[in-house]
Amino acid sequence: MRVAPDRLTDLRRRLADTRWPDRETASDQGPGLDRLQELVAYWADGYDWRRAESVLNAAGSSVTTIDGVDVHLLHVRSPEPGALPLMLCHGWPGSVLEFAHLLGPLTDPVAHGGRAEDAFHVVVPSMPGFGFSGAPTSEGWGPRRIAAAWAELMPRLGYDRWVAQGGDWGSAVVEALRALAPAGLVGTHVNLPMVFPTPEEMADATAEERAMIARAERYQTSLDAYAREMATRPQTIGYALADSPVALLAWIVTLFDDVSDSEVDRDDVLDDVMLYWLPNAGASAARLYWEARREPYAATGPSPLPAGFSVFPGEQVRASRRWVERRYPTVLHYGQPPRGGHFAALEEPELLTGELRTTFRALR
Repeated sequence: MRVAPDRLTDLRRRLADTRWPDRETASDQGPGLDRLQELVAYWADGYDWRRAESVLNAAGSSVTTIDGVDVHLLHVRSPEPGALPLMLCHGWPGSVLEFAHLLGPLTDPVAHGGRAEDAFHVVVPSMPGFGFSGAPTSEGWGPRRIAAAWAELMPRLGYDRWVAQGGDWGSAVVEALRALAPAGLVGTHVNLPMVFPTPEEMADATAEERAMIARAERYQTSLDAYAREMATRPQTIGYALADSPVALLAWIVTLFDDVSDSEVDRDDVLDDVMLYWLPNAGASAARLYWEARREPYAATGPSPLPAGFSVFPGEQVRASRRWVERRYPTVLHYGQPPRGGHFAALEEPELLTGELRTTFRALR
């Protein structure tokens, strides 16, 4: 793939023509004016999209059509003959480039200080309406339908035995895959467990669990305005996200600021934003929240599929080991890495790589 030069010229023009708001009056009102202006200046004059584009092309970028929608994906095969096929599922405001720093260590562990027996073939699809995948033209594309598409994708690529990993909405898709239980799926891992304590569990919470509950409540009362807007009026915010690159940047950077635990490189942030700006995916990606609201999450029940979990300390919504073990009969791994937050693949790629290797060793 190669984005036409005039689209990059148009972006720089729009950045130069930005009409800025006045300065914030408190630190908790969103990304500060000075910070956004500095980031936009770099985006206009220092950031190199062609570098990100080369990463996509080197990672087996391709498009296939599933259920009437074009799906863009990355597909990197390991040089190791015994590699285990692994699907990585992103969320919002993630993208296939969210996993760029994992591709080498996962597919060629020996070259990155690991063991050959921990190798994976890696598939990273971009969800419908996200990135360079096509945008659905009618309603009905929630996590369950996406999961059904991903269940079709893996055998299409020649994989009859595979595992899946996800964070954010990717976790919801992975849970939907567990419920679907397609032939070939043998295990899962998430770094955002879809586990929510019952009133009884909240009343019986340990000190660690009470801290988890308090953190989740703070997120729901102070930090989730973006989710409520997209779940109720995605088209409204979509106009700003389609017309103004600075509005899109601020919308996405807000979440990076609020739910990250480790610093994310500004090139990684802008790579991610570009996969919304270039394909004009701001509104179509936002609609996933609207779709999911009409497709309520339902626990999969006692699925026999083995599962692994990594609960990073900076994640806003966390689940304790005992909450997890009450819901999943076969827990391969429950990890609590020392650093990292919601964007674990960008914040702490080495730690997440280690969590995936540990989780899936028992399934090889």
